[in-house]
Amino acid sequence: MRLVKLEANSVLFPDPDTALLEPNGLLAMGGDLTAPRLLSAYQNGIFPWFEPGEMILWWTPDPRAILVPEERHASRSLQRFMRKKPYRYTINQRFEQVIRACAMQREDGTWIGPLVQRGYQELHEAGRAHSVEVWEDDELVGGLYGVSVGGLFCGESMFSRRENASKCALMVFCQHFSRNGGELIDCQVLNPHTASLGAREIPRRQFLQQLSELSQRALAPDCWLPQDLSPHDEDLPVFPKDRE
Repeated sequence: MRLVKLEANSVLFPDPDTALLEPNGLLAMGGDLTAPRLLSAYQNGIFPWFEPGEMILWWTPDPRAILVPEERHASRSLQRFMRKKPYRYTINQRFEQVIRACAMQREDGTWIGPLVQRGYQELHEAGRAHSVEVWEDDELVGGLYGVSVGGLFCGESMFSRRENASKCALMVFCQHFSRNGGELIDCQVLNPHTASLGAREIPRRQFLQQLSELSQRALAPDCWLPQDLSPHDEDLPVFPKDRE
């Protein structure tokens, strides 16, 4: 299959079924990272990933990594840690700081360059990109950010400057998202970290079907308002088959 170069005057994307098998899920190149194009991408199960200074590349891998909030896994040690309440949590209070911290987290380089940060900041200002912040006293020590598409949240990146900070951010966000009507978190590509927290793979076609259904789902009106978040101990499941 031929890799498609996006048109400058259109935010339309090719059919995800036309993505390359190798590298897995590469669909298109070019375009920009304006809010309308980014939103169009996420609404079609597509996301950008590329090296700073190189052409923008757009991906839709098969299989797709997802996390159902009710299937999240908090190990016993993580549960004990969270019950000590070492952190406090907020949502949508420091988006710019979170995405910058996610960029700085990567010692081997990052795709979250200035162009990417500007694009997602624009999407945040449009009310479609969101952040979760983890605080130790008044210091930002962890968090995550991503894009909302109805009842689905597309996770982009997370960072941690203290013990378990990013894991705690995800656990608390899952609780908040689920309680407000959210049903699925897109993790894009499975890795050991997300797998340990309950993420798993499903076929791309199944993911796109769920995306189509969930994109029409309305969440509770207050879901994305800037606010404090509180972890709920009863919502931290441990599955017997899972290891510490």
